Amino acid sequence: MNLTETWESFLDLLSNEEAIQFVYKQSITGIPFLYITTNPSVSKGTIEDSIKLLAAKVMRGKRLQMEYSFVRNDGNLLVYRVRFLVPQEKMFCCGNLCPDCIRFRN
Repeated sequence: MNLTETWESFLDLLSNEEAIQFVYKQSITGIPFLYITTNPSVSKGTIEDSIKLLAAKVMRGKRLQMEYSFVRNDGNLLVYRVRFLVPQEKMFCCGNLCPDCIRFRN
């Protein structure tokens, strides 16, 4: 699964939002941070709703999860830590009779 394409689509959708003036992603020590410059009258809750909605749109049909957390703000600049996570799958049977055991797959 190529997360680069997912990030590109996500950033494109965010940049087309009316409430957002400018958005970019920067990785610091391998952790992706999202820098969002908003219009003056937009609330933090509106931006977070947009992040969740657009991330769901980008992840549709893929086995991804999104995790985000607010870091800081400076006037109209909001900073979030956003990660798209690929779920881990079991590769062998451990013998504990797990409901998602690899033995039950087709």
